[in-house]
Amino acid sequence: MNAPRTTLLWLRQDLRLADHPALHHALERGSAVVPVYIDGAGEEGAWRAGAASRWWLHHSLAALDAALRAAGSRLILRRGPALETLRALARECSADAVTWNRRYEPLAIERDRALKAALQGDGLEVTSHNGALLVEPWAVQTKSGQPFRVYTPFWRTLMATLEPATPHPAPRTIPAPATWPASEPLAALDLLPAVRWDSGLVATWQPGEAGAATRLAAFCAQGLAGYRDRRDRPDIEGTSRLSPHLHFGELSPRQLWHAIGAAEARRGLPAAEWRHGKFLAELIWREFAHHLLFHFPATVDAPLQEAFRRFPWREDAAQLAAWQRGRTGIALVDAGMRELWSTGWIHNRVRMVAASFLVKNLRIDWRHGARWFWDTLVDADLASNTLGWQWVAGCGADAAPYFRVFNPQTQAEKFDPDGAYRARWLGAGDRARAPLVDLGASRTAALEAWRAMRAAAGDS
Repeated sequence: MNAPRTTLLWLRQDLRLADHPALHHALERGSAVVPVYIDGAGEEGAWRAGAASRWWLHHSLAALDAALRAAGSRLILRRGPALETLRALARECSADAVTWNRRYEPLAIERDRALKAALQGDGLEVTSHNGALLVEPWAVQTKSGQPFRVYTPFWRTLMATLEPATPHPAPRTIPAPATWPASEPLAALDLLPAVRWDSGLVATWQPGEAGAATRLAAFCAQGLAGYRDRRDRPDIEGTSRLSPHLHFGELSPRQLWHAIGAAEARRGLPAAEWRHGKFLAELIWREFAHHLLFHFPATVDAPLQEAFRRFPWREDAAQLAAWQRGRTGIALVDAGMRELWSTGWIHNRVRMVAASFLVKNLRIDWRHGARWFWDTLVDADLASNTLGWQWVAGCGADAAPYFRVFNPQTQAEKFDPDGAYRARWLGAGDRARAPLVDLGASRTAALEAWRAMRAAAGDS
């Protein structure tokens, strides 16, 4: 039997070398490995990566290529439909295998299934792996065999048996083919903005696996111990800011799980305690988001709760634009939206307040907010974005009830008590801006609309 020739390693949202199941599989085959990233933006449909995510992707691909070259390899960049591109590469490299880590967005699942069947029909060995989640979305079920719709029983069921495997270390060397196929230059992917608005992103982030490791180490050393008490404070560094690194796969959830466990063990915290801590609960919330998107794919643009299809959303382009640009006259909301525009990130507590203001005080459809976040967040993730917006809007799984309306003034007093966060992002003129709506009157109008929706649905 001839030895395996070449394995194509198709990279997507797994831009790292450590704890990379598909790469590990390729190395175990003992063949040369050709890592490839394909820009097939047309295959993403309406959910092509937004501007901030494309900025991150550019720098993450550059970092990955440098890491691969240090291991004796390189990153091949191509543009075009994934199937045609992989077929062409397989011919060029005399490849006999293709491997990748799975994605879980609806269009990606559909595309990958067809692609796997076609490549197998070509005579190639094709394998896919879980490199993005602690468990597969279909692996956790209720006692009746149904998907979960509520977080707490999902979390309880998952944590009862969850023991993530030890992460694989990054390989020191990666076998190269005798001849490398041609690659597009990174600039040809056109990921960076034509008008350079990205100075705030450059100052805030270090995309890539090394940047992820640096941020994780800093959080474990300085942020983890106080996370429970500090995570809701936008005026201080109380969160991990690891979400973009997780989304782009520069860090695996298994790596994060074990790093947290090791850090807590150094503090003398028993496993039974840290496993039930606030930070891992957030990691499991990410798993829950993917669980929901897998089982309810229509929720990317339709409410999970049918009654909300009849909700009387308002269409107001001027108010939507004011919210997007941080010009609502509500200080905490405006500060958050300015932070988002400048850095590609917004503190989670402020995300909830800003989202609540849009869908309840302005009564503008949550899908407008989801689209704006999709384009402006460096951590824009379809599963998490969908869950978060439907949660705030009250129309999704485990949603906050619609009648729970965040008061941005009391939220600011509680979580930004000295006004430092608002001062960081707002000038004196911003503070003098008149509010778009009266908070009390708009809350009352929102609740009346909600009651009318329930009455129309026969749910009194």
